Amino acid sequence: MIMKNTAYIFGPVPSRRLGQSLGVSPIPEKTCNYNCIYCQLGRTNKMTNKRHSFFPLKEIMNELKTYMKEKVNFDVITIVGEGEPTLYADLGMLIDEIKTLTDKPVVVITNSALMSDEGVRDALYKADIVLPTMDAFDEESLKRINRPFGTIKFTEVLQGLIEFSHHYKGKMWVEIMLVAGFNDSDKQLAALKMQLEKLKFDRVYVNTPVRPPSESYAKKVSRETLEKANKMFSALSIENLTAGEFFSNDPDIIEAVLEIITRHPMKEDEIKEFIKRRNEDVEETFAKLRNSGKIDICEYEGEKTYRHKK
Repeated sequence: MIMKNTAYIFGPVPSRRLGQSLGVSPIPEKTCNYNCIYCQLGRTNKMTNKRHSFFPLKEIMNELKTYMKEKVNFDVITIVGEGEPTLYADLGMLIDEIKTLTDKPVVVITNSALMSDEGVRDALYKADIVLPTMDAFDEESLKRINRPFGTIKFTEVLQGLIEFSHHYKGKMWVEIMLVAGFNDSDKQLAALKMQLEKLKFDRVYVNTPVRPPSESYAKKVSRETLEKANKMFSALSIENLTAGEFFSNDPDIIEAVLEIITRHPMKEDEIKEFIKRRNEDVEETFAKLRNSGKIDICEYEGEKTYRHKK
């Protein structure tokens, strides 16, 4: 059976941190409690900090079971979604259910905004790997970079991260997105380091915007700044890691690309390689994509990136 138009499962997509990542999306598109200036999916249009069972757990699991019957090769199952996955009220049960299907690690990527919620921490304790984001170092930087839902406070987010990190038995890999002029000065990096030292973690990854951000003023930092930050935080630069290949179970090449870019924008060269591996005509496919009315083509850092049109 070949699946078409999956609602919750996508990929695997290549991750420079995780290998081939089979994605599970339990959150409606662009539903988040942050509106980060660097988000590759564009601006958040459904701001909320209230947890919901947005989609029935049984529907998500049935789709995952069917998808896995195709014998798809993957390294991890990542709960990430098109917004903030900890907003899914049944997150803990979702992790438990996924673990009945596979021995592969279950990963959650989170913006950390709900780490102050004990129920969220309890759910995340079930995951094998958690990748929390920590771009800010105080209240002002949180508002400037992450633009949180109004009731979210930096001190509460940080305290929740500290609490989680000291009780979590799995692997915690902290992610820091450096944005030029926002958190990359010597003083700002020192402030980030001071907050980072309060956490117990296994790895730190430093990144900077490499795909078109939601705000044009969110610029990547220099290589020198990245190297300085890596040294300060004893971090791994994502730029120095290699990624695998994009995958979709959808037999229609156009629908396959659209399925991927809904959750993970693709650069033009990445789409070309994907089309070639499917033995499809590159020029014809790009023409159909451009004429579909369903894509936005963004120019960033001298490259074209394709996103799903909102």
